[in-house]
Amino acid sequence: MGGKQDGDEAYGKPAKYDPSFRGPIKNRSCTDIVCCILFLLFILGYIVVGIVAWVYGDPRQVLYPRNSTGAYCGVGANKDKPYLLYFNIFSCVLATNIITVAENGLQCPTPQVCVSSCPEVAWTVEVNQFSQKVGEVFYTANRNFCLPGVPWDMPVIQSLQQELCPSFLLPSAPALGRCLPLLNSTPPELPGISSNTSISQGISGLLDSLNARDISVKIFEDFAQSWYWILVAVGHMMSTMFYPLVTFVLLLICIVYWAMTALYLATSGQPQYVLWAPNTSLPSCEKVQMNTSCNPMAQPVNSSCPGLMCIFQSYSSTGLVQRSLFNLQIYGVLGLFWTLNWVLALGQCVLAGAFASFYWALDKRRDIPTFPLISAFIRTLRYHTGSLAFGALILTLVQIARVILEYIDNKLRGAQNPVARCIMCCFKCCLWCLEKFIKFLNRNAYIMIAIYGKNFCVSAKNAFMLLMRNIVRVVVLDKVTDLLLFFGKLLVVGGVGVLSFFFFTGRIQGLGTNFESPSLNYYWLPIMVSILGAYVIANGFFSVFGMCVDTLFLCFLEDLERNDGSLDRPYYMPTALLKILGKKNEVLPGDKKRKK
Repeated sequence: MGGKQDGDEAYGKPAKYDPSFRGPIKNRSCTDIVCCILFLLFILGYIVVGIVAWVYGDPRQVLYPRNSTGAYCGVGANKDKPYLLYFNIFSCVLATNIITVAENGLQCPTPQVCVSSCPEVAWTVEVNQFSQKVGEVFYTANRNFCLPGVPWDMPVIQSLQQELCPSFLLPSAPALGRCLPLLNSTPPELPGISSNTSISQGISGLLDSLNARDISVKIFEDFAQSWYWILVAVGHMMSTMFYPLVTFVLLLICIVYWAMTALYLATSGQPQYVLWAPNTSLPSCEKVQMNTSCNPMAQPVNSSCPGLMCIFQSYSSTGLVQRSLFNLQIYGVLGLFWTLNWVLALGQCVLAGAFASFYWALDKRRDIPTFPLISAFIRTLRYHTGSLAFGALILTLVQIARVILEYIDNKLRGAQNPVARCIMCCFKCCLWCLEKFIKFLNRNAYIMIAIYGKNFCVSAKNAFMLLMRNIVRVVVLDKVTDLLLFFGKLLVVGGVGVLSFFFFTGRIQGLGTNFESPSLNYYWLPIMVSILGAYVIANGFFSVFGMCVDTLFLCFLEDLERNDGSLDRPYYMPTALLKILGKKNEVLPGDKKRKK
């Protein structure tokens, strides 16, 4: 008998009846104060990091194009020259890959000059123009595309050999501040290399890939034509999406703040330039010390090494901020994960408090607070910021560990060691399972915090014990709820996708002129946007539904342990649920209202 009692109490004693309990406790105190102070200090430090990034960073290094001398286009002396022209834009593709180009701020190994407007017609230097002067070929013909300071009387052949002026021009249009060739441009016949098929193929391939610019214009036109119809699955659901909208705004603020801080930190140093040549194996280039620092304002024009130039390499790491750049970026990433998880925890705890107020109201029409959501929001922020930060920190540490593990795995992929791959896979699987468990435990801990106002550890323990005492119900409800939520999302997203497909492809007839589908270049664009928007909305709505189910389930389990349906201890669950469970509350004779 003693053994049976020990087994029954292995997961704690059932909740006892408390006549004063009427749902979320009003008289509560602050919880996890140490973690609250730590979180507030961390946020203060996060703000300081943002200020330091703002003071020392210079996002112009990313946002504005920079010419070969390191000067910004469209700023200062180049205020009237906002566009960047590449002498040979095809070297950006032929010499390196797009990832390297992006990491170097869209720099590539070719001279670049700021211009007031992009070339409008195709042009190539003729052979008979080699002996003429730069002023005659370029300046007189209004081709102001040479590097600054090239003298009028310099021979054209010399300016081309030293890469001071472009040997050809293509009709271009500005994109991201850079002059990019237009669609259907004819590749030029370049003197001396027209027989080189690889260069010709590279030019043609790049021109084909630049169809993306024309596609982007058409996509913008499609947005302008179809934006009204995209927003039709949204307008009628805004009222039910109020709090998920608040959570979305808070998450967006966290992400934008981190992104801006990271951008400013990444541009906090001064640009460094080094010597570079396209072919360092030439005899005339062997004596040149490549990758040594240089001054872009004084290009090595007199060097005997063909194509030698001073190009951008990276940003300097000198100075206290620059030396601490890596640590500050790690601090920012930690801040991103912690704040995101805290915002999600806030939403879960607030919704749990509101739903618990509904469940523990004996008379659902009279005992529910007037503003349960606002009351739960204020109560959570006032008393339980530290508890939410505690749970969010635990989850953040696990997520950071997963990120580090993914980084290590990415670095070790070239080794192709089966043992290492197996061990890494096991570690990743364990961390994934751990993250899922912590999310589950945190979610239920926040429900108990919203109801009883105790600290995180006690709430997590009580929630876990309550669930373990009802493990069969937990498994059944969890699987059923997941299935229902999945089918709900699938129904909403699939329905919107099918309806969007038939509408935007013009297959729904007889809707009248007011509902006529717009003429589009790519009908898949508004369809995909509608599907994505439907998923975001459905996910937000069903997350509220899922939190409601979890909260009411914990309240239901405690209701069964606290009460027995007698006059003194009536069940708080709705009448419909009582009928499903085959239970009922005792009522006084003639109490028709309570019998219903």
